[in-house]
Amino acid sequence: MQDKKLNLTMIMDLYELTMSNGIFNSEMRDTVGYFDMFFRRVPDKGGYAIMAGLEQLIEYMNKLEFTEADIEYLKSLSLFCDDFIDYLRDFKFCCDVWAVPEGTVIFPHEPIVTVRGPIIQALMVETMLLLTVNHQSLIATKANRIVRAAAGRPVMEFGARRAHGYGAAYYGARAAIIGGCTGTSCLLTAKDFGVKASGTMAHSWVQLFDDEYTAFKTYAEKYPDSCMLLVDTYNVLKSGIPNAIKVFDEVLKPLGKRPLGIRIDSGDITYITKKARKMLDDAGYSDCKICISNSLDEYLIRDMIFQGACADSYGVGERLITASSEAVFGGVYKLSAVEKKGEVIPKIKISENAAKITLPGVKIPWRLYDRETGKAIADVITLGHEKIDSSEPYEIFDPNHTWKRKIATNFVAKKLQVKIFEKGKQIYESPAVKDIAKYCAEQVDSLWDEVTRFENPHTYYVDLSEELWSLRNSLLNKLRIKE
Repeated sequence: MQDKKLNLTMIMDLYELTMSNGIFNSEMRDTVGYFDMFFRRVPDKGGYAIMAGLEQLIEYMNKLEFTEADIEYLKSLSLFCDDFIDYLRDFKFCCDVWAVPEGTVIFPHEPIVTVRGPIIQALMVETMLLLTVNHQSLIATKANRIVRAAAGRPVMEFGARRAHGYGAAYYGARAAIIGGCTGTSCLLTAKDFGVKASGTMAHSWVQLFDDEYTAFKTYAEKYPDSCMLLVDTYNVLKSGIPNAIKVFDEVLKPLGKRPLGIRIDSGDITYITKKARKMLDDAGYSDCKICISNSLDEYLIRDMIFQGACADSYGVGERLITASSEAVFGGVYKLSAVEKKGEVIPKIKISENAAKITLPGVKIPWRLYDRETGKAIADVITLGHEKIDSSEPYEIFDPNHTWKRKIATNFVAKKLQVKIFEKGKQIYESPAVKDIAKYCAEQVDSLWDEVTRFENPHTYYVDLSEELWSLRNSLLNKLRIKE
C-alpha cells in the first residue's frame, strides 16, 4: 500500500510544532507530560465501542523522524528557531505508551491510550494517534453492530469503492474484520492481514454477454467450485433465478458440483428472498445460499430477519465502511499530569460543558468480572498507585450520583491497558487480525444483553476510585473562579 512508503511524521497539526517550539525555548523544556486519549460518547447511541487501530499507531511511532525535505519545509515557515530545527533533525522518540489492546470493549471517559514522555514529544503524536484510533474504532464498532444484527449469519465487508480514500478502504476493512466481519472484498487488506477475500460478480459481467444465461454459464464453467451468481441484473424471479437453476443443472450437476449461492442486490429483499428460496428448494438446491447486499445496515438487517427474509449472508458496503450514521468517533487527547523533578502534578481541564471536564492524574482503568458468570460488572478508573484486590470486597459508586453504591464481591479485577513502548522502544507485539477478532467476540460476550441492545442500552458504569474522585473535586474547587 502506498501509505507504507510515506513518511507520516508530518501528519500533525501545525500547533503541535508551534507549541513545541515555544516549550523548547522555555523553562518547561525538560517537563515530562502525561496525556490520555479517551472518548466521550458511544457512536449510534450504543452501549459500548470497540478499540481498534493500535497496530497502525505502533507502526507510526516506530517510524517517527523528520526528513531533510520536512526540515526545509519547516524552515521555510519562519516559525521555528534554529535550535528547535536541529532538535527535529535529530529527533528520536523516547516516550512510554500504554494502550487498551485492540478488540477490547471500551466505554466513555476511560483512558484507552496513555502517553508519558518529554512534553514536546507527547504533544507531537496527538493528530496521528487520534486519527488512527478514532477511524478504526468507529468502523470496528459499526461492524460489530451489523454483525450482531445478522444473528450468526456471515457478514462480508464490501465497501472499498465507497470509502473516503484508499487508506480508509484498506484500514476500514481491517477494522471491520476486528468487529466481526468474516471477509472483505478489498484484496490488499485480505493479503496484508491474512483474512478472507470475498466477492461474487458485478452486473457488468452479466451485461457483457448477449444474454443472462450465457453469462451465468460462462461463469459457472470458469468457477465450478465457487459459483455464486448475481441474479438481479434484469429480473430476479422471472429471469435471474430460472437461468441460475438452468446453469446449475446443465453445468455444475454433470461435474458433481453444487452451487455456492446467489446474490440479490436490489428490490424488496424480504419478499424476493422468500420466493427465491422456494424456487431453489423446489429445484433441488436447498443448499444454495442466498447472499443479499444493497445499502444494508444493522437496522435493515434486523428488520428483514424479523420479517422472515431468507438470507444466509450479507455483503455490507457504504454504510459500514463510512459508518454513515456517525461522522466521527470523537476521541480526544488531553494532558492529565506533568512531572517536574520527580514530582507528579495532576492537571485538569475545566469546561462549561460538564462532559468535557477531564480526569486528572496518572490513572489505570480496570474491569471487574463476576467470577461465576464471567460477565463484566463495571469499569473502575483508579490513580496509578492504587490496586484493586480481588480477594476483598470493593465498593463502587456512580461518580455523578455518589449515593448510588454497590459492594462488589466474588470478582476478578483486570487492568485494561498494557505497556506498548518503554522509552521509545516497542515491547508489545500486535496479534494477528483473526486473533483480535476472536478476542473481540469474547469481549462482547462478556457484556450483559441489556448493554448490547441497539435502542436505549443499559448504561455500563465507568466508576472512579474514591481517591481519584476526591482529587478531581479538590482541583475543581481549587481552580473555581469566584464571582
